[in-house]
Amino acid sequence: MRPPRFWQDGPDHPAARLLAPLGRAYGRHTAARMDRPGARAECPVLCLGNFTLGGAGKTPSAIALAALLRDLGRTPAFLSRGYGGRLPGPVLVDPARHGWRDVGDEPLLLARHAPVVVARDRVAGARLCVAAGADVVVMDDGLQNPTLAKDLALAVVDAGVGTGNGLAFPAGPLRAPLARQWPHVGGLVLIGEGRAGESAAGEAVAAQALARGLPVLRARLVPEGAAVAGRRVLAFAGIGRPEKVFASLREAGAEIAATRSFPDHHPYRDADLARLAAEADRLGAELATTEKDHVRLPEAFAARVRVLPVRLAFADPDGVRARVLAGLRIGP
Repeated sequence: MRPPRFWQDGPDHPAARLLAPLGRAYGRHTAARMDRPGARAECPVLCLGNFTLGGAGKTPSAIALAALLRDLGRTPAFLSRGYGGRLPGPVLVDPARHGWRDVGDEPLLLARHAPVVVARDRVAGARLCVAAGADVVVMDDGLQNPTLAKDLALAVVDAGVGTGNGLAFPAGPLRAPLARQWPHVGGLVLIGEGRAGESAAGEAVAAQALARGLPVLRARLVPEGAAVAGRRVLAFAGIGRPEKVFASLREAGAEIAATRSFPDHHPYRDADLARLAAEADRLGAELATTEKDHVRLPEAFAARVRVLPVRLAFADPDGVRARVLAGLRIGP
């Protein structure tokens, strides 16, 4: 879905006020569910989740933390619900056999870095992770799912939008009232500084974390743009905040001829692709998109699209390492 603009316009927006009763009911239900005890896995569980609906940078955060765990001598495996995929799991993702329609787009990206298990039943998924050789489970999303106990949960927040208008869905982007979610997290991953004038949204969330004695792990997405540097491109993306992709392309040295935004996890259809190709030809531009979008493209079309990989870089890697070691109770 594409987040409605009023989610960023404050709690007094007419639409937010109209939907507030539904939001309160939804938020109470989710918060009560989060409070339920979960089953323990056979190894430590690290969860990268977010307070809100939509993307905040969980997947690059999970990849960065899995790399940190490998540096510590651990063997991580990712656990994902497989949003958008048809397989309920538990299934060990095999990119040679599974496409995004089977397991979702994010698991295919994660599988480039460590084994991935897709499972709607998170407890069964954790068991398969261990059977696959993991000694740490890294959950991509699942903060609000209580079935599997987390040894450490980190909330990932996009500094540019924070938690929106502070209301629960559908009145706002929160999955549950923020006050009810804080007790379930052991730290905040704050990504980026926001566009000019926007950073206050993320800083407000950071201030709440610090007031509760929780660490704020600051990070930024770094584009690895050799494939797009100096290229004139028509940029398109179907993620939570496509404008972040367009900014990253500019940072990587691309000349943006035009941009096209689609909803998160958008399944590109033939008509979409035909329009993109025709416009790129008219503009004398190449097509460029994210890794996540690229895996959802048909192979023949994907071959003509340039990809912008990004990686998450922590401002204080030693601080992140210390938080993970303490939270998971594992040695260096």
